[in-house]
Amino acid sequence: MSPRFSHEFARIPLLAELPGETLALLAARMRREQLAPGATVVGEGDDADRFFIVLSGMLSVTQESLGPRRVLRPGDYFGEVALTMDVPRTASVRAMTPTTLASCDRATFDEFIRPLFADD
Repeated sequence: MSPRFSHEFARIPLLAELPGETLALLAARMRREQLAPGATVVGEGDDADRFFIVLSGMLSVTQESLGPRRVLRPGDYFGEVALTMDVPRTASVRAMTPTTLASCDRATFDEFIRPLFADD
């Protein structure tokens, strides 16, 4: 993903406080993907290797034992639980509408995003 997309990340509440230079570095390491309605992004129980940010569209989050959990919209993110705790995916996520996601690998997550979840 090009650094020119860093302005999209500045609108994401989780990333909004990062300096512009850091957002540009993060954007350069993100992968952008388009999904059709019904596409599965992650499945419950899958190994975790990426963190995702919703740029457009809506996605459903479900758990086998609990059913539908929530709907993700632009500005939301997912995948942090499995990466942070080093456990399999805790839910399935599927596109409900045409969706655009940005995602990063574990190393990028650990460097740029994991610190945002640290307790102050």
